[in-house]
Amino acid sequence: MTRGPRWLLYLATTSVVVTFAKLHATRVGHYDITDSGRLPWLVAYVVALLLAAYGAGLPDLAGRRGSRSALPASFAATAGAAAAISILQVVDGAAHLPRFVVFASAAVLVPVYATTALLANSGRHRSEERERVLVVAAEDEAETLIDELGRTPERAALVVGAFDAMAARRDYPAAQPLINQVRRTRATVVVLDLDAQAEPEVIAQAAELHAAGIRVRTLEGFYDEWLGKLPLGELERLSLMFDIQEVHNAVYGRLKRLVDFAAGIAAVIVLGLLIPVVAVLNRFGNNGPLFFTQPRTGKQGEAFQIWKFRTMVPSSSAAGTWTDTDDPRITPVGKWLRRTHIDEIPQAINLLRGDLSLVGPRPEQPHYVEDLCEKIPFYALRHTVRPGLTGWAQVKYPYGGSDFDAMEKLQFEFFYLRHQNLWLDARIVVRTIRGVLGRSGR
Repeated sequence: MTRGPRWLLYLATTSVVVTFAKLHATRVGHYDITDSGRLPWLVAYVVALLLAAYGAGLPDLAGRRGSRSALPASFAATAGAAAAISILQVVDGAAHLPRFVVFASAAVLVPVYATTALLANSGRHRSEERERVLVVAAEDEAETLIDELGRTPERAALVVGAFDAMAARRDYPAAQPLINQVRRTRATVVVLDLDAQAEPEVIAQAAELHAAGIRVRTLEGFYDEWLGKLPLGELERLSLMFDIQEVHNAVYGRLKRLVDFAAGIAAVIVLGLLIPVVAVLNRFGNNGPLFFTQPRTGKQGEAFQIWKFRTMVPSSSAAGTWTDTDDPRITPVGKWLRRTHIDEIPQAINLLRGDLSLVGPRPEQPHYVEDLCEKIPFYALRHTVRPGLTGWAQVKYPYGGSDFDAMEKLQFEFFYLRHQNLWLDARIVVRTIRGVLGRSGR
């Protein structure tokens, strides 16, 4: 959907920076850009531009927002990267990367980045037109699917029609309502819920459509492929029907723990640098203990103490209620810590101890877990793996603290359990970085 524009952004960034660097080296400075003191700064600037573009959401800006925000997002990305590399050179005390290269590259890349965003948006619309979906499901399930496609799908698609299993089988074989509806709407994908799958007349028509090149998916299969989650109505039925790599693949489990330990060491170094800064901020705008700990439910249901920088008034940090984004208990400094995700850094301690993994379902407080296990019989399956500092549900679903949000996030967590592997873990980490850079705080 955006692969072409994304590669264009990568190539354009590298080409523009290298071109201006060579131009300056040959026409102005008469130096070798591959010199050991200059090349690392050249690479660093390219990386800074790419990270800034990613943090600004480029080139994946969606819908009308993509058209309106392409130019501002492009300017913010290039200006941010130029400012960052300039500040680093001031701190270093040497201008290994000339200002001409920094600012000329940034200026040229603004329209280039905006163009990639517009191309990505155009490609998304073309993808939606190619993926025309006819849903055979109960009305509420069809409405939910349409709503889900309007949020953050993994693949773009357009629902062109929906009706239930009774309508799809009516008067068969004299009439073929499902086949006729596919022809009328020019659908390319047919989605069947459980009721539709139980109707021989519907299956017979679906088989004929499949033979004619129309893709047929179960509701669960469509959610998995297009939405990156499993539908709530299917969770209990599917709860034991797939392998979980952390449980069933010892090699993956060992590699994942090795990555967690390495990430924990790096995070502990960052934590050591941040403690004095946060302590000073606490003194003036968040007076009280620097850290707070709270019991959370971990792997196999075992409790552990999670570490964070305190973000609420001391008397309510551990209160037994869900936390909202505008919770009045959050202090001004705490709000900034949450928005920048700095409050999460002390969980480096949990990473090193093995309480947390870098990626996994987010750990909840034991009393919430007990309550949710009573309401959702299969909820405890999420505790077969080590909980995570970040997770698929965190990058796919906006922050929320309620039973409804827990149910929504569980659908993403089951997707993660079903597809758990190092590649998916890496994708989640990269998307988390984008969220932090884009300051999509909680």
